[in-house]
Formats: sequence, C-alpha cells, structure tokens
Amino acid sequence: MKDTLRVVVVGAAGRMGQAIIAVANSESVEIISKLDQGDQITSAGADVLIDFSQPTAGDAVCDAGLKTNTPLVIGTTGHSAAQRKAIESAANRLPIVLAPNFSIGVNALFWLTEQAARILGDSFDLEIVEMHHRLKKDAPSGTARTLAEILQRERKTTRLRHGREGMLGERDPFEIGIHAIRGGDVVGDHMVIFAGNGERLELTHRAASRETFARGALRAAHWVIGRKPGLYDMRDVLGLK
Repeated sequence: MKDTLRVVVVGAAGRMGQAIIAVANSESVEIISKLDQGDQITSAGADVLIDFSQPTAGDAVCDAGLKTNTPLVIGTTGHSAAQRKAIESAANRLPIVLAPNFSIGVNALFWLTEQAARILGDSFDLEIVEMHHRLKKDAPSGTARTLAEILQRERKTTRLRHGREGMLGERDPFEIGIHAIRGGDVVGDHMVIFAGNGERLELTHRAASRETFARGALRAAHWVIGRKPGLYDMRDVLGLK
C-alpha cells in the first residue's frame, strides 16, 4: 500500500464525491483534482482516478485512465450494457475496481447471501427490497442488482420480477422479486428475504452515513495500486473470494 495517494475525483460535487473529499486526509489521500459535469476528465498526475459521477461519463473516465495508465475505482451505478462493455475493455489494460457498493458490511451481505442461497437450496422464495433517498436516479440500486446476480447464479435462473401489480396468479417459484423504494434522505437499506414454509430468513444491511462508502472506496484506491490489469470488485479488495 502506498503511503499517500494522489487522487482525482470525478463527480466531486455529488454526495459520494463530497464524502470522499471529507475523509481523504484521514485515509492518507491527497485530492489533486475535483471534477464535475462539464469538466474535461483527466488523470494526469494522479495515482488513482475515482469515479462517482454519471454512467454517461464512463467512456471519458476510461479514456483518461488509459492515456496515463492510471488505475480506476468506479462506484457509479446504472451503466448500460455498452457502457459496462467499455469498462471491461479498459480492464484489459488497466486494473479497475468496479463495485456497486464499497461498504464492508454490504460486501459481507453479498457473501452471506451467496452462502445462504447454497445452504437453503430451491425450497425458499427469494425477494430483494431496497430503499434509498428521493433523489437517487437509478432503480433498482446497483447493490440490489448485484444481490440479484448472486441469487440468479446460485438458483440457476434468469427470472426477475420488478414489483407486482394486478391479478398475477401464484408466485413463480423460480422468480426473484426486486422492489425499489424511494423517499426521504435514506442513505441505503437492502434486505434479502428467503421465505420458506414455516420459516423465513432475512439478511439486512442499513447504512446511516456515506462515510462508510467513502472509506471503502479509498481502501480500494490504495489496494488497486500495482495490481495486474483486470476487472476487480470490493470482494477482491477485502479478500472475500
């Protein structure tokens, strides 16, 4: 781990950008550039570029990293398939940490969800519920999408149902329900429900402050230095794989 990192923050005026700037000094990080919408994105002079902006900035973020061979930490969510493909292409030449959530607790939730799905098997119905503040633009959250991907992989199904309305008949035993709630100033709540006959298991994580995400992102920034090109996530950073 490098002693002091020189970091460019893209999306510096956003909630996560501000949280990263606020805790940078205590995490041995020097913010050398704060970029926002309309600014030219460059990673010149930086050890790491951290992106918490908009999915549409993804190409420019990757181009900036490739021009200066600068590792990337990307926390932006809501990427389209094409935008995700561009990040994966850049990871052939750069080490990139791409994570929907940098909280240590949430990444423990990912691991616990995987283990519970394996233990409980196919006899439990699967539902995901997430809640965020009223200003969040994408739904479901990137964290909820990752939870769904974990359950899909373990259950070997691709059937997702986003909410329910009307006379739908009995629940499809192979579907995974996802429900997005928006309101107030909620930082981020996620629940995975395993509902069986006569019993129910609920795995829940609630975030009270964005500081935990910011510290996780900066931990990832320290970790990614010197790594081989590739696409990593927070579970790589935490050694949970």
